[in-house]
Amino acid sequence: MTTPSTAPAQAAPALSHRQIVTTLSGLLTGMFVAILSNTIVSNALPAIVSDLGGSQTGYTWIVTATLLATTASTPIWGKLADLFPKKPLVQAATVIFIVASIGAGFAGSMGEMIGWRFLQGVGAGGLQALAQVVIAAIIPPRERGRYSGYMGSVLAAATVSGPLIGGLLVDTPGLGWQATFFVGVPVALISLVVVQKTLRLPTVRREVKLDYWGAALIVGGVSTLLVWVSLAGEQFPWSSPTSLALVAMGVAALVAAVIVETKVPEPVVPMWLFRERTVVLSVLASMIAGVVMFGGSVFLGQYFQIGRAYSPMAAGLLTLPLIGGLVVSSTVSGQLISRFGRWKPYLLAGAALITTGLTLLATIDHATPVWEVSIFLVLLGTGMGMTMQNLVLAVQNTVDVSNVGAASSLVAFLRSMGGTVGVTLLGVVLDDRVSQLLGGSTGALQALGTAPPAQAGLIRAAYGDGISFVFLICAAASLVTLVSVILIREVPLRTTIEKAPAPAESPDLAPARTR
Repeated sequence: MTTPSTAPAQAAPALSHRQIVTTLSGLLTGMFVAILSNTIVSNALPAIVSDLGGSQTGYTWIVTATLLATTASTPIWGKLADLFPKKPLVQAATVIFIVASIGAGFAGSMGEMIGWRFLQGVGAGGLQALAQVVIAAIIPPRERGRYSGYMGSVLAAATVSGPLIGGLLVDTPGLGWQATFFVGVPVALISLVVVQKTLRLPTVRREVKLDYWGAALIVGGVSTLLVWVSLAGEQFPWSSPTSLALVAMGVAALVAAVIVETKVPEPVVPMWLFRERTVVLSVLASMIAGVVMFGGSVFLGQYFQIGRAYSPMAAGLLTLPLIGGLVVSSTVSGQLISRFGRWKPYLLAGAALITTGLTLLATIDHATPVWEVSIFLVLLGTGMGMTMQNLVLAVQNTVDVSNVGAASSLVAFLRSMGGTVGVTLLGVVLDDRVSQLLGGSTGALQALGTAPPAQAGLIRAAYGDGISFVFLICAAASLVTLVSVILIREVPLRTTIEKAPAPAESPDLAPARTR
């Protein structure tokens, strides 16, 4: 198996706290609007489809196109960051996102809308992946915890607050659904200016060998599986020939990608990463965290809006305990990690709180007091804040800066993949559970708008009660995160950006053994 070589680079300049915060302000602003673009349109979808004359298929693809592009492009952006200067890549991703956002706002047909949304996902994937890579390039792991906490807060706040902001824009007279696309443009432009003025990175001289086949196979395989998960059960049955063919093609492409990645000199996803115990366990834990993070946005919104009949804006406000717990714990745990150099205790506490919070949410129904649900959300948010970005920190501490792009984007990629697939499958579970609670009837959500008050009340109660079953499944799955964190070996955070080679190894050998 080919192992990449670490190229000589100029020493990274030592930055003050003020310089780092200024630099991160531009990166995290771009990251916020990129993540927000995935969720802000949720409350605008009915109006978009109505104005553009779309169908249910188009309704699905407005969301699927962006998720697919974001997920599939993440590892490619990460690898490009290991091969090319990072600043121009950040700027390119920002420009792509801005152009696509403007295009989506002016879209005159469903085809145009879906195309611009796909391009928006490409830019969003770059902004999400590159923000983590740049942090790893300018801040040593020992100091990175405090800044990773800021990133974790932005990640969750953008994910959960998207429906709230979208609902506010759609409900405001004179704005409409176009505002959900235009609102991120000035923010992204500010990010672009700040990055241009503040981002200073060392020059890396490295032979560039692009892995075209690996990139094509990864994108093709992931896209095919995401299309299958997104459309199966609605456009065609799960067990249909179409469904089986998509699964076969997706798996075959990913198997071929693994073979290619073991043979090329600069793989998009270096297979030696999977020999690192910390990387493997962190990836497993992150995949479940992705389900919880995306599920928190999707299913909590359904619980409050459908099960409890709150407006989109009120539903968003009721998720603030989750965001508050996450922001506080992410920031505080990051500060403590940087101060004391220990990170595993916070991962353990966070994973335990995630399981506890989900278990408690599995007890709610359509009549549970809101204050009680809020307490459960605080626990869940606190656990997520102590876990998500610290898993990335553990991985970044394991690899050298020359491969930190591929390693960081691998975690983000599989977290996004796990979240997309997991939430889709959990949606199928929820539909089945609601059908059971209603005595076997189907199409309850479609019938809600026209049902008489008594029947509408039954449908809402079924959703309010059924979502607890989804949280129960998530609680069981979160045990994977807890076990993975328990098994991770805590390696002291190094105080240098580059990883020093082991004494018995050549300095050119990139993958280092976990001690």
